[in-house]
Amino acid sequence: MAFLRTISTPRLLALIAAGVVIAAGGTAIAVAASTGGPVPQAESLAQAVRGALTAPAITGISARISFTNNLISSDDLGQVSSPLLSGASGRLWLSTNHQLLRLELQGDNGDAQVVIDGDSFWVYDPSSNTVYRGELPAETAGHVQSASRHGWTAYAPLPKPAANQDAIPSLAQIQNEITSLSKHLNLSGAIPGDVAGQPTYSVRVSPQHDGGLLGAAEIAVDAVHGVPLQFSVYATGDSSPVLELTATDISYGPVAASYFAVTPPAGAKVVSVTVPGGGSTSKLAHHFVLVDPATLAGLPRRSVRLLSWDGSAAALVTYGQNLGGIAVIEQTAPSTAAASSAQSSRHQELELPTVQINGVTADELDTALGTMIRFTRSGVAYTVLGSVPPAAAKAAARGL
Repeated sequence: MAFLRTISTPRLLALIAAGVVIAAGGTAIAVAASTGGPVPQAESLAQAVRGALTAPAITGISARISFTNNLISSDDLGQVSSPLLSGASGRLWLSTNHQLLRLELQGDNGDAQVVIDGDSFWVYDPSSNTVYRGELPAETAGHVQSASRHGWTAYAPLPKPAANQDAIPSLAQIQNEITSLSKHLNLSGAIPGDVAGQPTYSVRVSPQHDGGLLGAAEIAVDAVHGVPLQFSVYATGDSSPVLELTATDISYGPVAASYFAVTPPAGAKVVSVTVPGGGSTSKLAHHFVLVDPATLAGLPRRSVRLLSWDGSAAALVTYGQNLGGIAVIEQTAPSTAAASSAQSSRHQELELPTVQINGVTADELDTALGTMIRFTRSGVAYTVLGSVPPAAAKAAARGL
């Protein structure tokens, strides 16, 4: 039977910081509930997409936002107070040249900040006084450049707009893309509505297979300006969003540079995050022996990639495919002295259940969208992640 054990807030936030960056960059997804604003006339999904792509270029965004995070139960959060973990209201700005995006979430113990500057980002958590810094993947950074005309600052769910109007995909081309996507995803079509007083078209997307615990994602896009205004993620069988980022008020126009003149507190701890890359796993040889069985919990191994966490060599091993897969992160465990120092410096901790993994005590985090299990064995720290139930995650951990 599992019993409670504490886990530091920085450790947990490290696992969700990248997700916050993606959500902030996309700026939204959800079927818009009416707020009494103007509603556009009914159109096909292809027409709505082309309308977004042909909308006039924007010169900046200022918005008030609301962030909902129901991934972790209030029982697990305990006394931890972080707007990144529990949700909060805040503000968002996009610069005139679309190279700077700042999202601020206001909390009782300080404001969380998410800043994207071209191809780099940093996330500040006030509850742990920690900054997470990293570089966006090359393909994402390129997408930022190519999609910036309409303010799509990250994984825009529409075809990339081109430099000139004539190169924007035709209605027939867009319909062909939608038809192709429909072979793998369930698409709702364009639903007229309104968000933040703006007319929107929304679409609900759900996986046809290998979706793990993900039920659906929804996006609402401004019908006039072509800018996403709401982003929601739903767990399987749940009618309320697990994660949601929505604009509650928005204005379009140039934004003063002073709004982006923000830096993390001077005394904050800095954690460097490096996204998975290439390279030979032989580089890990002098750090630890990689454990990467050909199959794990019945899933075939898909890839092995090097990465870095706070300057330490690590590896990401993936099994299965799509959202039904499982990822394993392996890295050198901190020394006993370092772990003891980190434990004594913690101001807030989450109390999580623990499980036994082949005789080793492991932390278990069970959320609406997936499970994380983390344990240390023979000087190596293992983190098992997947949009799977706890039983599947534990089976994978026991196979390492």
